[in-house]
Amino acid sequence: MSYDLNDNEYYEYKVDPSDPNSIPKFVDELPIPQVLQPTKKLKEGEYYEVKMLQVKQKLHKYFPETTVWGYNGTYPGPTIETMKDRTVMVKWINSLPKKHLLPVDRTLHGAIDTPEVRTVVHLHGARVSPESNGHPEAWFTKGYKETGPFFSTEVYTYTNHQQAATLWYHDHALGITRLNVYAGLAGFYIIRDHLEQRLNLPSGEYEIPLLIQDRSFNKNGSLFYPAEPPQPVPGVFPSVVPIFLGNTILVNGKVWPYLNVEPRKYRFRILNGSNSRTYTLRLSNGQKFYQIGTDGGLLESPVELDALTLMPAERADVIIDFSGSKGKYIILTNDDTDENTSNVMQFRVVLPLKGKDTSTIPETLYPFERLNENMASKVRNLTLDAVPDRYGRPSFQLDGKMWHDPVTEMPELGSIEIWNLLNLTAFPHPIHVHLVQFQILDRRPFDVARYRNAGEIIFTGDPIPPDPNEMGWKDTVRATPGQITRIIAKFDGYT
Repeated sequence: MSYDLNDNEYYEYKVDPSDPNSIPKFVDELPIPQVLQPTKKLKEGEYYEVKMLQVKQKLHKYFPETTVWGYNGTYPGPTIETMKDRTVMVKWINSLPKKHLLPVDRTLHGAIDTPEVRTVVHLHGARVSPESNGHPEAWFTKGYKETGPFFSTEVYTYTNHQQAATLWYHDHALGITRLNVYAGLAGFYIIRDHLEQRLNLPSGEYEIPLLIQDRSFNKNGSLFYPAEPPQPVPGVFPSVVPIFLGNTILVNGKVWPYLNVEPRKYRFRILNGSNSRTYTLRLSNGQKFYQIGTDGGLLESPVELDALTLMPAERADVIIDFSGSKGKYIILTNDDTDENTSNVMQFRVVLPLKGKDTSTIPETLYPFERLNENMASKVRNLTLDAVPDRYGRPSFQLDGKMWHDPVTEMPELGSIEIWNLLNLTAFPHPIHVHLVQFQILDRRPFDVARYRNAGEIIFTGDPIPPDPNEMGWKDTVRATPGQITRIIAKFDGYT
């Protein structure tokens, strides 16, 4: 389909937000989230107050305004930047209405007898104290009028005792996390340190965060989220959908945007903020790019890639060199059979070079100490499976446990452990570990049927080492189906 970019009336009449085939791509410039300024500076660090608000926002040039939820009234929320070891304190303030934007399933744990709209913020990838971790049952309502059983403080303290890294903050309320994040409650949190700053990486206006998410819309431009699975559950409406994939792609809150760039190197901090969708990203001109960092910070050395796979919540720090592409339009694509969701955004190499590009891609980035398997004091086998709940819906469980089951895994402070993640399902699944960063050891195929029947682990192939761009600190790992994914971590606390 061809588009006349100057004929606004044509689009206002023809565009149906619910039909991605009618939506023109690359007509909105990529917005870049503002860096949040402290409410006040204290001796011990910076103090912020961040309000969660319901607002209307233009997600596409030819859409009506869409009602979303945003931190400080923007979707995505503002970026919080800090230095390693510099304390940040945030008072997260719920100023949302009592009625949710999206269908709330009251049969889910955490949503049965609680207020319909409740929030709690998790800083994903941070080493923090328990009271500042965003416990799913530490939720609170508008004005803190009602709080969850684990609520203990209005102000969260982030000590940032970890290396420079791309983290992100998002809602974490039990039973409605998927809805609150889908409504817009997500933002970047970037830790910097002096070692990173000495590397002469692209910086300033040449360092750009990219939050990639999929969404679907109703005809009036409002957010669409399904109220029931393809096979309705008798007596339950609305009902949770185990896996939901949107039919449009947004970056930084815009549907299929474009970014004008200079013919030089750019650094992109990429976050998969989707509920279920995995992305395998490429450049349409076949150009290679360099990954320099993972969830927990910089890699030991850059990894040259022609494709980058990110599961929900994973981050990648990459450098793209546009110096040989002057005047070209390059699409950031996604490996997908759908012609719409196979497009993410567009780079237009049309800006004049402001000055000589002196930034570098160093051969060595960050010292990396690999954890020794022989030092592990404990090896745990943890299964990932989809078990029918009382309504027959697939419920993803880790080691057969539900949320309110008694705690069974209790690592000791200072210990090193290996966790074997046995994926018994037919789908890859992201596994996120709070409060620590870990390293991936390997993945190995095993006989799932034998394990289900006899509880025996029979390997069916050799160990598969992690991909070169996974050889760094991680907090979210891709647990592949029919394989045991081994990770190793030191449980050394946050101070």
